[in-house]
Amino acid sequence: LGTIIYVYGGSVFLRSAAGELSARMPGMMTLVALGISAAYLYSVATTFFVEGEGFYWELATLVDIMLLGHWIEMRAVGRASAALSELAKLLPDTAERVVDHRTEEVPTSDLSDGDTVLVRPGARVPADGEVLEGESHVNESMLTGESRPVGKRPGDDVIAGTVNEEGALRVKVLKTGDQTALAGIMRLVEEAQASKSRAQDVADRAAMWLTYVAVAAGTLTALGWALLAGRDADFVVERAVTVVVIACPHALGLAVPLVIAISTSLSARSGLLVRNRLALERAREVDVVVFDKTGTLTRGELGVVGMATA
Repeated sequence: LGTIIYVYGGSVFLRSAAGELSARMPGMMTLVALGISAAYLYSVATTFFVEGEGFYWELATLVDIMLLGHWIEMRAVGRASAALSELAKLLPDTAERVVDHRTEEVPTSDLSDGDTVLVRPGARVPADGEVLEGESHVNESMLTGESRPVGKRPGDDVIAGTVNEEGALRVKVLKTGDQTALAGIMRLVEEAQASKSRAQDVADRAAMWLTYVAVAAGTLTALGWALLAGRDADFVVERAVTVVVIACPHALGLAVPLVIAISTSLSARSGLLVRNRLALERAREVDVVVFDKTGTLTRGELGVVGMATA
């Protein structure tokens, strides 16, 4: 069972450690791989070759705790990706393309630069473009946060995913697919998930030095018991491996990715699109926020709040 846990559960750490070592930047994964490898190899030795007590329990606990942190981080990243999927839903599946004074319904993915599309009242704009004919108001709140519809007339730009409020518009397609503003927002969120914060950089540097400290401490422990105390090899190896296993930072590997990933995904679900995790981290230093325009902080929806009879 210990072998299965080490080979299957620990494979992600062993592969990541190999990447860190090849880049000559030992970090968290190197330290974890060192701890679980030392625990496993010594445990196998005690089972078949030498006297001593194995570290199978410690091995299983270490791998499980680190995998739990890894899983929670991936789950949080998945939630942020779900927020991206909600953004993607803002694009309509089909569009009305104008061909020879008539319209045909085509998948949005079939549109190309230079096409002319008809956007009826209440429909979403299928691609970034320029208004050729018609006048209307377009709700761009999903992109700008501005609740008041923006007037559009020939020559004005419209953005994919925004809602045409009243009049019909003929729009010349200028950008489609990955070139649209909405796709750009989705890329920013993906880049934020891939970026590292200062906390992660500090944790990686700490893990690098802790790797050196763990190896040095294990070596000094072995030399101390062997040379100064004159103990036998089984006793010496057991103490050295114990030091290396204890040096593995369970909490560091669990807490840092957990906090960073969850904060980023919560932001995405709340409409805060973080371009860089470092910016999110520095947001705690903000003491003044300046907003422009009236509709930004209000709902921008009119409704009856009271009645009086004359």
